Amino acid sequence: MTIKLAGKIIIVNVLFVLQIAYVNAQESASMFYVAKYKNDKKCAISYTFDDGTMEHFTLVYPKLNELGFKGTFWINGNTINKAEKEGIYNKLPRASWKQLKEMADDGHEISNHGWAHKNLTKCTEEEARIEIAKNDSIIEEKVGVRPVTYCYAGNRKNEMAIRLASENRVGTRTRQQSLGGKATPENLQAKISTILNDSAWWVTMTHGINEGYDVFKSENILWNHLEEVKRLEDQIWVAPFRDVAAYTKERDSVAIEVKNKGNKFMIRPSLSLNEDLFSQPLTMVVNKKGIEKIRIKQNGKIIPVKICADKALFDFDPHGGKILLKMNY
Repeated sequence: MTIKLAGKIIIVNVLFVLQIAYVNAQESASMFYVAKYKNDKKCAISYTFDDGTMEHFTLVYPKLNELGFKGTFWINGNTINKAEKEGIYNKLPRASWKQLKEMADDGHEISNHGWAHKNLTKCTEEEARIEIAKNDSIIEEKVGVRPVTYCYAGNRKNEMAIRLASENRVGTRTRQQSLGGKATPENLQAKISTILNDSAWWVTMTHGINEGYDVFKSENILWNHLEEVKRLEDQIWVAPFRDVAAYTKERDSVAIEVKNKGNKFMIRPSLSLNEDLFSQPLTMVVNKKGIEKIRIKQNGKIIPVKICADKALFDFDPHGGKILLKMNY
């Protein structure tokens, strides 16, 4: 390309200019990426508890609160109803709707384990729909939050069960590891090492603590394990099943467009998932050493940012429009 400027002829290598622009664009894009887990933690754990026994309210709930953790509690509405009307149900005391609502109000997930704990693979499609929908409705009525996840009774599922249970949800529990009678301090410590090494999401399944199905040899095995995870919380994200399920699907679906001019950047996230279901903030990593100062806005609001030695982290709304970022380094 030839440009005439002030009577002089200047020859510009267009290909070279385009190559520089492409390299700069690549560098800008590689500088920003969505963390695998919230706050760029190495792995995630969702502690889930089945069947709504009283121990989940009297023992588990206070311990999780003490540590600042939130869990997922899968309940059967029919069981809770019968326990409230008839007392102890199936030889086990059950949490009440009032207690479950307290847990939900405190940030724990109370979710759908089927109305009557039916094996969906033995149901007709209509029976399965009723088993799922009836429990959704009573949990929403009694607890105040409509479930967005599902746990299969007996972990039994087939194509029909997964299809029906997945409608209007962020996820269903299709894989889990029992955390109960076979747990030892040694195998739990080994599991922590594994998920840290593999950057994995561990979904646990617990029934009884001291009574009921698959109880621990000693409840202290669970409490000591949770204390150890607390000591590692800078590396492990502990969150309800719904939060991690939503985050991982959003992370894998979001598209990020980056443009910059000098030290000013415009980042435009785009997410096609249903905003009513998938509203979990995502963590953006600014992959840059030596950041001295950084200022970030989305929708005109300043976003808090954490500056580390080799990166910066901030949470953003994947549905919230463009992000404006300025940094000095």
